[in-house]
Amino acid sequence: MRVQFVDCRWQLGHPEVGRELYLAGHVPGASFLDVESELSAPPGGAEGGRHPLPDSEEFRRAAGAAGIGDGVLVVAYDQGMNGGAARLWWLLRHFGHDEVAVLRGGLDDWLGPLRAGEEHIEPAEFSLRPREDDLISAEEIEERLGKPGFVVVDARVPERYSGEVEPIDPVAGHIPGAVNMPYTEEPGTVDPDAEVAVYCGSGVTAAVTVLALERAGVEAKLYPGSWSEWSSRGLEVERG
Repeated sequence: MRVQFVDCRWQLGHPEVGRELYLAGHVPGASFLDVESELSAPPGGAEGGRHPLPDSEEFRRAAGAAGIGDGVLVVAYDQGMNGGAARLWWLLRHFGHDEVAVLRGGLDDWLGPLRAGEEHIEPAEFSLRPREDDLISAEEIEERLGKPGFVVVDARVPERYSGEVEPIDPVAGHIPGAVNMPYTEEPGTVDPDAEVAVYCGSGVTAAVTVLALERAGVEAKLYPGSWSEWSSRGLEVERG
């Protein structure tokens, strides 16, 4: 099986930084996928939030151009597990490509050499086999809130979860009944038999928590719109 490293470094609010970091130094042979333009669709209002899931055909083309296809093991990395690599991990599995791993700790934990500049990436044929059981909508969350066996996990930092600060979105707070498990920390104990939904600010760093829960034996669904969608739609909010 061929191995394809994929650089997914990014910085919120500075879309140019990811490619700049890649060109300055990356794992030799790695391709680059941009969180803003290739691992997300353009934001289009309240529906979908700031980082909507990419269109399936657009993602198929981007993945293929990055060297991802059948018979390819993908190793995604970012910087410090800040969401880009986990986003690609989640998207690939969502679209039917299970041969994917994440470099734990990001590029800082890479022990090999780095190479600057562009790479010639041999394109591959990416096959779409989308799943429907790994995501959840705002309407489905609303319907299940308060029901036994349903757990909502907020992956944002504690001060955003509590509503003490909100630097990005129009409303501070969290989805009623949600528990806080910051993506920067190992997740707490979750009933493996529960239906678990995970969200963050815009659906990117939540994938880090989904990945961590997966390692702990808990299958969780991603709420792609996350707080950026929920808070823009006037849905019920809890603080504290």
